[in-house]
Amino acid sequence: MPASVIFDADLAEHHTFGISVRSRALMVVDSVAALANAYQAEAWRALPKLVVGGGSNLLFTEDFDGLVILNRIAGREVSESADHFHLHLGAGENWHEVVAWSLESGMPGLENLALIPGTVGAAPVQNIGAYGVELADFCEYVDYWDCESAERVRLSAEQCHFGYRESVFKAGLKGRAVVVAVGLKLSKHWQPKLGYGPLSALGVDTTPQAIFDEVCRVRASKLPDPSALGNAGSFFKNPVISETLFSHLQQGHPQIPSYPAGEGQIKVPAGWLIDNAGLKGYQVGDAAVHTEQALVLVNRDKASSAEVTALARHVVATVSERYGIELEPEVRILDAQGKAGW
Repeated sequence: MPASVIFDADLAEHHTFGISVRSRALMVVDSVAALANAYQAEAWRALPKLVVGGGSNLLFTEDFDGLVILNRIAGREVSESADHFHLHLGAGENWHEVVAWSLESGMPGLENLALIPGTVGAAPVQNIGAYGVELADFCEYVDYWDCESAERVRLSAEQCHFGYRESVFKAGLKGRAVVVAVGLKLSKHWQPKLGYGPLSALGVDTTPQAIFDEVCRVRASKLPDPSALGNAGSFFKNPVISETLFSHLQQGHPQIPSYPAGEGQIKVPAGWLIDNAGLKGYQVGDAAVHTEQALVLVNRDKASSAEVTALARHVVATVSERYGIELEPEVRILDAQGKAGW
């Protein structure tokens, strides 16, 4: 067996919730060839497999009865056209470090997405977004390893079918595709995106670095450091509801914030719904709704997966009863076979 394989591995340090669950085996891969071997080698072929980047969007409900593959495929390449910088990034690169590097290299555009945890490979799967910007706004292509056809495939951004926290990698290619590289296109004619929250106070003459600094400041003030307090960032998606339902909610809750989400649709902040339902600080065992940001569920010390899922169900039920809105997890909740469900 490869020297990098660990059997009966504790996964606590490989996902940001920091809950102690185990996997039958764990392997680190740093190339597409190594990834291909993990899927094709006789020793692993029959086992369920789970590819993990930074582990910042995972909750295991039980021990994983298979092979966990840590994707550490690195690489940063830059080319230019008349109006754009073109970045080719390995899936194992740290996302925030790439954002900081792009600014330092004179290639702004990603600053609104600063301090989002995880790796480059996870970014298109989740179509990460913050402060009015999504990965889809910059994506040029995604390269993935096809586990069924055993070949490397490139999809254009259009073929990725990006939506709000959605992509083809969570739908038609779920369980089949492992992202190995991402291509981004950054305009040389930079314009600030200041439509969300505290960024609007910066003004149109602001700089990319000022936006980066403010995003980092705000995120750090609201989101707990996983190394100090286990969490997976935003646990729930911000729900998109009909204008009719929103108008009804406004009658009883005139202060409810909202954002346009397409024709006849309104996005409302899940954190606001949870906070105003009186759930900040609510605990089930060692699992709790964060006292500063209600959208985040935290592991206060030695929370079990059962405590976190019980807390999440209570949040969903309470918000549904109060507002008639069914919250959906943004976090991937996985069973022993790596299947979603809670």
